[in-house]
Amino acid sequence: MKIITAKQYLSEKEDYSTSQTMLEDIDESVLEIIKQVKQYGDKALFQYTKQFDGADLTNLRVTDEEFKEAEKQVSDDFLSALKQAKANITEFHQVQKEHSWFVNKENGIMLGQKVTPLQKAGIYIPGGKAAYPSSVLMNAIPAKLAGVENIIITTPPLSDGTINPHVLAAARVAGADAVYKVGGAQAIAALAYGTETIEKVSKIVGPGNAYVARAKKWVFGDVAIDMIAGPSEICIVADETAPPAYVAADLLSQAEHDESAKPICITMKSKLAEKILLEVEKQTAELERKEIIQQSLKQNGRIILAENESEAFELVNEIAPEHLQLMIQNPSEKLHYVKNAGAVFLGNYSPEPLGDYFAGPNHTLPTSGTAKFSSPLGVYDFVKKSSIISYSSEALKEASDTIINLANTEGLTAHANSVQIRKEGSYEKLQD
Repeated sequence: MKIITAKQYLSEKEDYSTSQTMLEDIDESVLEIIKQVKQYGDKALFQYTKQFDGADLTNLRVTDEEFKEAEKQVSDDFLSALKQAKANITEFHQVQKEHSWFVNKENGIMLGQKVTPLQKAGIYIPGGKAAYPSSVLMNAIPAKLAGVENIIITTPPLSDGTINPHVLAAARVAGADAVYKVGGAQAIAALAYGTETIEKVSKIVGPGNAYVARAKKWVFGDVAIDMIAGPSEICIVADETAPPAYVAADLLSQAEHDESAKPICITMKSKLAEKILLEVEKQTAELERKEIIQQSLKQNGRIILAENESEAFELVNEIAPEHLQLMIQNPSEKLHYVKNAGAVFLGNYSPEPLGDYFAGPNHTLPTSGTAKFSSPLGVYDFVKKSSIISYSSEALKEASDTIINLANTEGLTAHANSVQIRKEGSYEKLQD
């Protein structure tokens, strides 16, 4: 991790050629996987699961017996923690629920909007470097509250063909309808197009590695997706009121996700920057995932010196971080300066893991600067809206000349005729 100026940070450029080459290599593999799953269904899933996960499966769906066995392997304390987190997540997301509405106007006009839940949603839960029961709750609970009829989870198995018991326990608590032992791009393809065992869904949500992200990109259009997630990010704005140990701990909480994670701190105080850097080095040495952390810090860890608070918030809005912590004096008073961020944590006692696990707001957040135009996952992601229009004959007659004028101006005479024929009353009743 290094200390740099704001100007230096903005001048840093990614090696786009290397990045593009890597994406091309990933896309080649992903497109072939999608093709194979579309053509061979379950057979392809079994083959890829053996190839990538080392698991030789005969059945993709997690059975009731496997759920029961998983429940025996998790502690009562863990189950209690899951249920507390579920209550908080439910309470927060309950407020997001939308309802159909209708407006009756004069002359027999009724307009409105019908809100309808998606019928089927697929949730991808990563495996690999860590298991994420918290992501099960964050993705399944909003879908459940929205009224989704069928919530399907896919997650890669361990080499012995089992699923992490904490993930299965979370799936039961969250109310998922089925869990399948399949990961990677092949899971995304199965959810998008269906196989003999896995039903096609309307939308795919949930985080994953680069192969999962690119697969979601390629199936988008045939199925909806939440977002194309990049590496985890945290940006902390810190002043002299922020304890250096707290800042360092929060930076490291994101650095441990993977080597590509982006831990960034912005401060106006050079002495504070030095103290944070020392704390980062001290705490890293004591952490279990220090090898991953060290790579993340080396590649992307930055402590940026801003000239003043105004420049600090300009940087924040340019970065548009997934997680933003304002560890400054009177943070609530500065919230209006934030234009782009996935989630904002205010003060020294609102660390990012509070949002990951317990507080209630969703931890599936826009990354890679997409907070400039995207929002956290919510109940609204699992519904669709239909416009409702109803006119009486009198109301249509009153509006007909205007509609005909607009249609003829666009050269769409059949549109105009559709209204004209009603205006003239030219119709024949069907005879019995």
